[in-house]
Amino acid sequence: MTAKHNPSSLINSFQIKGLFKVSKGKKCEEESHSQLRYIQIEDLRHNNNLKYAAIDTKNVLCRKEDIIIAWDGANAGTIGYGLEGAIGSTLAKLSPITNTVFSPYAGRFLQSKFNFLRDNCTGATIPHISTPSLLGIKIPLPPLAEQQNIASILDAADSLRQKDQQLIKKYTALSHSLFLEMFGDPETNPMGWEQLILEDMVQFLTSGSRGWAQYYSDEGDLFLRIQNVGNNQLLLDNLTYVNPPNNAEAKRTTVKAGDILLSITADLGRTAVIPANLPKAHINQHLAIIRLKDIYEPYYVSEYISSVGGKRQLMKLDKSGVKAGLNFTDIKSLNILNPPIDLQRQYLERSRKVEAQKQIAQASLQKSENLFNSLLQRAFKGELTT
Repeated sequence: MTAKHNPSSLINSFQIKGLFKVSKGKKCEEESHSQLRYIQIEDLRHNNNLKYAAIDTKNVLCRKEDIIIAWDGANAGTIGYGLEGAIGSTLAKLSPITNTVFSPYAGRFLQSKFNFLRDNCTGATIPHISTPSLLGIKIPLPPLAEQQNIASILDAADSLRQKDQQLIKKYTALSHSLFLEMFGDPETNPMGWEQLILEDMVQFLTSGSRGWAQYYSDEGDLFLRIQNVGNNQLLLDNLTYVNPPNNAEAKRTTVKAGDILLSITADLGRTAVIPANLPKAHINQHLAIIRLKDIYEPYYVSEYISSVGGKRQLMKLDKSGVKAGLNFTDIKSLNILNPPIDLQRQYLERSRKVEAQKQIAQASLQKSENLFNSLLQRAFKGELTT
């Protein structure tokens, strides 16, 4: 039997400690008129909110050739590269100490090791990257030209993925602008719509169950959590399943088609409407079920609550101070504008067309995500360019 060729067996691997020098960042003083970019954790993912640092000899500066890693906190292990500036105290830089490694290639490789870095973090409360674990990672190093080729292929696949992500964001923004176009700003009510109190519109109101971890299962009923609720959108890409008890609590927390889900702790005002085709599902304690009387349109009310004006109402009602939270009295006291039901249904019809296009974009994103992840795994096994 002829041995199967394994490209990865022909590539030498080297530990991070033999390729890079690691330097921790330091907190910088912000200065809006500075020319020195101040790089923080959010900058590893996007360039939406540029900040600048005062010039100081204590600054830890990075070059485009350096790889940046989030060292502390909830985002520890996040990787960025190709940035120049001063890095903050929650970041570290990996500076090449050899000309045999192409930083974008190594950066992509370290992105593929995110779970490993997270699993080996130290610190019980705040995760910290483990220096020995990071320095001990081995990177397969083909010739420099091949590293550059692999990085170029992965960049192209990532660009496709990012375009799909941006398209989804545009459809989401279009849904919100459609609402404002048809009904105006809920806070100022420029069209003079009738105003109701949510209590008068509600048929049933409840919150979810605590302590259901004991019922978690690989299959069964859906268990909807706060991460499954967006801005007037049900998010079903991270599902939990339960085998619920046969009792009154399980029945009380079972959702029905047309129910509005509302986040009542942490990130207040996220909403979603339960569609008719959703399998049997329950909610946890961070969500509430708002079941309206039949004469009201749940998709309109859901969008209303998750709008900027609706969320401002919720912020005013939140009296917790430290940890955000709403009780039933708060929820019932929400002011809801009530345009003619025909107009609400017209909004639903138009928003569903936008949502249909958004679903197409989400399917495209899933394909581009799968493509990128597949290429990422193949790249470092020597299977991408051989």
